[in-house]
Amino acid sequence: MAGNSKRAIIQLESTAGTGYRYTVTKSKRNHPGRVEYKKYDPVIRKHVLFKETK
Repeated sequence: MAGNSKRAIIQLESTAGTGYRYTVTKSKRNHPGRVEYKKYDPVIRKHVLFKETK
């Protein structure tokens, strides 16, 4: 998915403690730090904050 591109593959983990993760890509140039998104967690069936993990 992100072979020779400038986008990094990252994992977003739920802050609700369910252990659910999304795998997405991000631009290293536009977002050099860690990102946080509010996304849907199907385990608890709610939108919660997802933080970037290593």
